[in-house]
Amino acid sequence: MIFCLLVLLIYSDGDLAWGDDIEKATFAGGCFWCMEAPFEELNGVMDVVLGYTGGVSKDPTYEEVCSGRTGHYEAVRVKFDLSQISYSGLLNVFWRQIDPTDPLGQFVDKGSQYKTAIFYHDEKQKALAAKSKTELQNSGKFDDNIATEILEVSEFYKAEEYHQNYYKTCPIRYKSYKKGSGREDYIENTWGETNDDMPIKENARPLEEELKNKLTSIQYKVTQKNDTEPAFNNEYWNNKKKGIYVDIVSGEPLFISTDKFESGTGWPSFTKPLESENVVEKTDRGLFMVRTEVRSQKGDSHLGHVFNDGPSSTGLRYCINSAALKFIPKEDLEKEGYGKYLPFFSNPS
Repeated sequence: MIFCLLVLLIYSDGDLAWGDDIEKATFAGGCFWCMEAPFEELNGVMDVVLGYTGGVSKDPTYEEVCSGRTGHYEAVRVKFDLSQISYSGLLNVFWRQIDPTDPLGQFVDKGSQYKTAIFYHDEKQKALAAKSKTELQNSGKFDDNIATEILEVSEFYKAEEYHQNYYKTCPIRYKSYKKGSGREDYIENTWGETNDDMPIKENARPLEEELKNKLTSIQYKVTQKNDTEPAFNNEYWNNKKKGIYVDIVSGEPLFISTDKFESGTGWPSFTKPLESENVVEKTDRGLFMVRTEVRSQKGDSHLGHVFNDGPSSTGLRYCINSAALKFIPKEDLEKEGYGKYLPFFSNPS
């Protein structure tokens, strides 16, 4: 019994239960204060820890790392759910927080501890990191070469507690530093985005080969090829359970059971989106007619269409393919990272 418990603790990395889709990613992007928020607010990210890695000494302190003698990088370790966000999605966010062409550090901070690096945890991460680096180099976005290194993961030491969640505990100093260091202006000028809590639009969309491996045949055809599943022969058309529906690709919240109604069409139908900014409407002129297509904002998944023949509450009918959705039951919202939607139900307990 003791042996089993020890094995569980060793493989759980401090958590009592890790699902098959739970993975870790490690990134160094200069001052780690500025690398926490962009990841922490993403759907599918469960935890972000600030720390030190890549050095030669054990249990280094902040002062020792800052001296440059230990060889450690300031880094963040991201725990994420692969069923909600891909590693490629995390890479997209990482590249947009840094100046990848600086070999000496980041912005006003120079030294080995402020250099950028991607620390891969397995061969798949290594390949995806190398591919994303090559794509960025070939994109023509930068005149200089990409200096960010791709290194095998090494021992990670958690930084002192006062560094954790610094953007929350010391927001004024954090914002002043991010602005004063030049990072904020660089991100705005390079990518047109500055908000820490605004996920990059492409953050949750995996690469094409990942999508083919992740999705079933019908899910891929519907979300990526704008196909339509059979009426009355799909997963959620008659689902009456309480919960929310999220994008099968990105995990972004789309609809809620309290807005679901029986339309008689054989597909899940809703009176309105749960989060209107997550649903994008586009004109669809296919099949010799003009309709309004709906797609997810971050995952860019084809969801279905919206029609003006819905219930009187909104007059709308969002006719959605089950294959584009993942249902999160009310009782699982908290553990799946969607706990903020519990109050939407009459009995959130």
